[in-house]
Amino acid sequence: MPTPLRLGLLGCSDIAARRTLPALLRTPQLRLTAVAARDPGRAAGYAERFGGTPAASYEDLLARPDVDAVYLSLPTLLHAHWAERALTAGKHVLVEKPLAATGADARRLFALAGERGLVLLENFMFLHHGTHRKVTEVLATGAVGPVRAVSAAFTIPPRPDDDLRHDPLLGGGALLDNGVYPLRAALRFLGCGLTVAGASLRHSRRFGVDLSGAVLLTAPDGASAHLRFGMEHHYRSWYEVQGAEGTLSVEHVFTTAPGHAPVIRLATGREVEEIAVPAEDHFEAVLRFFATAVRDRRAVSSRLRLLDEESLRQAALLDGTRARAVRVEV
Repeated sequence: MPTPLRLGLLGCSDIAARRTLPALLRTPQLRLTAVAARDPGRAAGYAERFGGTPAASYEDLLARPDVDAVYLSLPTLLHAHWAERALTAGKHVLVEKPLAATGADARRLFALAGERGLVLLENFMFLHHGTHRKVTEVLATGAVGPVRAVSAAFTIPPRPDDDLRHDPLLGGGALLDNGVYPLRAALRFLGCGLTVAGASLRHSRRFGVDLSGAVLLTAPDGASAHLRFGMEHHYRSWYEVQGAEGTLSVEHVFTTAPGHAPVIRLATGREVEEIAVPAEDHFEAVLRFFATAVRDRRAVSSRLRLLDEESLRQAALLDGTRARAVRVEV
């Protein structure tokens, strides 16, 4: 087996500790060599649990010769800045979603990655799960006919007051936190020609962030996407693809637990077929893909181009959503 890709961690987040780093320990293509956090004690604790050595600062980690790539797990509004710093330092980058809060930032980052010949990957795990691969196969057979509409929702219950999602200075708010998942699903099923036809946002006076919202997107052929997101709801993680001849839907699709075996429901006429998908850890899947993209880009070139294009268009749709949204202060 080739020498593992040497990874540095920028930001000791909760999601890194709960899901990404345990998955990394099960991924032989990668090895954690360095950890950096604002709190040196936190960095030392993560290094003790998951490997590598603590770095004195983010800059120190990016200067290390034993770091080939970085996993960037910082608050949202720090993503673009530190992704740019990492690319400038010659490191490949896996960055938590969203890669960028604006279209301009996304364009600049992908241009820089292209100039440097580096991989820049936005960490949308659900796109690498077997569920999504199976959905793609089913749609390719024409089982639902031409796609006319996509519906999707990612909503979560209220967070504690001190949750980072309530901090506007760190990129808090439902649109950037969980709204990007339905946006990404719509782009995958309806293509990157989508435009924002309308949007609404419930904005909190107390916290200064959007608590929930909805977006209506339109494709060049008139197909539509109806998307909902929020952090003041009953939990929902779901998408549905409706065609001229059938409807396909999946529950628990954006944050699939590693032990959960998803079921795709395909309705055609009066028949409903349930298609079982084996359980898997999509955190491991995206880490394997990232390592392959760095080591042998030709092996995944078509998938990587699609992911890059979707990331760019997603950032532009965030701009469009904010520009078109009716805001309700609550």
